Amino acid sequence: MIHHQLQRLRSLINEMDTALIAYSGGIDSTLVAKVAYDVLGDGAVAVTAVSPSLLMADLEDARIQAAAIGIRHQLIETQELSNPNYAKNPVNRCYFCKSELHDCLRSLAQGLGYPYVMDGVNADDLSDYRPGIAAAQERGVRSPLAEVGMTKLDVRQMAKHLGLPWWNKPAQPCLSSRFPYGEEITVEKLQRVGHAEHYLRKLGWTELRVRSQGDTARIELPPSQIQDFVMGTNLVTLVADLQGFGFRYITLDLEGFRSGKLNQGLAQASVGSIDLEITSPSTSIP
Repeated sequence: MIHHQLQRLRSLINEMDTALIAYSGGIDSTLVAKVAYDVLGDGAVAVTAVSPSLLMADLEDARIQAAAIGIRHQLIETQELSNPNYAKNPVNRCYFCKSELHDCLRSLAQGLGYPYVMDGVNADDLSDYRPGIAAAQERGVRSPLAEVGMTKLDVRQMAKHLGLPWWNKPAQPCLSSRFPYGEEITVEKLQRVGHAEHYLRKLGWTELRVRSQGDTARIELPPSQIQDFVMGTNLVTLVADLQGFGFRYITLDLEGFRSGKLNQGLAQASVGSIDLEITSPSTSIP
């Protein structure tokens, strides 16, 4: 199964000749970058968008991983927070984020003479609420993992097969995903969430979220780790340090971490699923 999918993925990417990869450093885009570099060599370039919604530790991870793969790595600055449609944090916030990202990437790709931009969207993403996928589609972005039908599990298995040491890296969406829809996002709020999550990572908790609701920080950890966290953490120090970042109240979510939890309050009619119109190998940036 893995060998067949890898052959299809390599064949699809080989038809592009040159391509720019929207590279966040997550395992999905890292796998795309790895295979693209193996197939296209210097014809592939990984590009990471830098903005207040990116945790600096994740940027450093992206740099390290790109260097280990060998792919050329560039940084661009995006200005999604300057768009009030994004900053007001509506349920389709990700649409405006990805619109800004892919407008910047398309401009860069055109300047380089690269006809294709790829992202790390996988087949599982198509059944989740991902309004950013529509923004990418509108701009001709290719999603090779989804195009060959690879799920998140397939991605991790292939990454492990290819010897990528980050194959089991926890997902780390942008910091804006820590806020309930409708709560305005600011640079200051993003920074305090980023500081809090970096603080907890340094304590050894790698799979986590710090959800921000008003002046409250709600810590989410896998259910199996909650008891160890409570028993092994100096809670007085933790509270004082997170309050130092700007939060007033510090809480622990007893349900535990669950990816996409903030989407649970959306009406089913508003969520639905995102259908990816699979592009043909001849499709390039308009």
